[in-house]
Amino acid sequence: MDNSGIGRRIAYWRERRGFTQSDFGQLMGQTKRWVQDIEGGKRQQDPRLSVLVRAAEVLRIPLEQLLTDTPPEPPAGPVPPAGVLGVIDALYRPDLVAEPPAPVVLERRLVYCCEAFQACHYDTLARELPPLIAGVGKTAHDAPVGARSEAQALLSRVYQLVTSYLHKYGEVTAIPAALAADRALVAAERSGDPVQVGAAVRRVAKSLVYQQRPETAAEFATAAARRLEGELVERGPLGLSTLGMLYLSAALAVSGQERTISRVRSATAFVDEAADIADRQGADRNEDWTMFGPTNVGLHRVDVLLRFEDGWSALEAAAELSPAALSSMTRERQAGHHLALARASLLTRRKDDAARQLLEAEKLAPEEVRGRPDTVSLVRDLVGATPSPGGLLRALAGRCGLPA
Repeated sequence: MDNSGIGRRIAYWRERRGFTQSDFGQLMGQTKRWVQDIEGGKRQQDPRLSVLVRAAEVLRIPLEQLLTDTPPEPPAGPVPPAGVLGVIDALYRPDLVAEPPAPVVLERRLVYCCEAFQACHYDTLARELPPLIAGVGKTAHDAPVGARSEAQALLSRVYQLVTSYLHKYGEVTAIPAALAADRALVAAERSGDPVQVGAAVRRVAKSLVYQQRPETAAEFATAAARRLEGELVERGPLGLSTLGMLYLSAALAVSGQERTISRVRSATAFVDEAADIADRQGADRNEDWTMFGPTNVGLHRVDVLLRFEDGWSALEAAAELSPAALSSMTRERQAGHHLALARASLLTRRKDDAARQLLEAEKLAPEEVRGRPDTVSLVRDLVGATPSPGGLLRALAGRCGLPA
């Protein structure tokens, strides 16, 4: 049997499934080096059938896909939920409203949608965002000269929210999310508001990461932070929150790449810069819906370590966070932290802890767990790595639409 061919096929499907070599090794009960060897054809000339069966199970493909010499066709891409498609369609449908409500009404609807986002009520956003996109777009288009700046700032905020909403669904909505992010930045620059420009830059940076341009994303965010710093500091807590989040965006972009000493240092430096800004701000505040402050910086420190696949350090950093401060975070941030702890626990082979954190996240925010591709994939990986999943984990998998 040609082991090099099998290794190349394993590498192909591992990358299609979004697993790093460390991820795949964890799920196989092996080391990263073991994966490197088998993918390079160095481990054994005739891999045991049991190894190939397990690899096929982890990669969720028929065993034949690892044995055939014919390059497999990429699987059909997932389709976003119908509600998400409605929001995407609204980006191209300026005629959804004939006459928009007054700007003050649109502002209230935007606040309602931002609150829904932070509460992880994504079905609500699917219903409310399409008419809001159209209404604010028409208002900005028809705004008289004296009201154009405020109208463009409102339009930017709506597109920022749309971008964040679409990013919840991962790669499958990356293209329309990038479109919304670009529109948000154009509107922000037209408004002349440095807070909105900084906020829109964050969304563009995240879209660049989805476009496999993490270095560009980090440079884009930090360049904006340096350019806008003076104006943002003058705006007090609102501006400081915007400035701090730009550095956290840069840290996440850097940590999305393969771990190296220089990247770890760079990402850590960005988090430390944000921590200094949070100290100047003095407390956790939900300025412009950022929840920026010392606690959010701590949550991002955990996320950065986790993105570098350092599960043990991520758990240690999480242990330093104040439970009382965490409980004051929005539901979206709290649920996200439980999911981060679940990933860290899976990386460190604490499978029971991972299951417990997933269930806690679902209790807080069901839509954050059951409807998001990244989280469903995490549930799938945990079930696959658990020889005998317990009843609660099997039930969660069922609610996520997975066999268990």
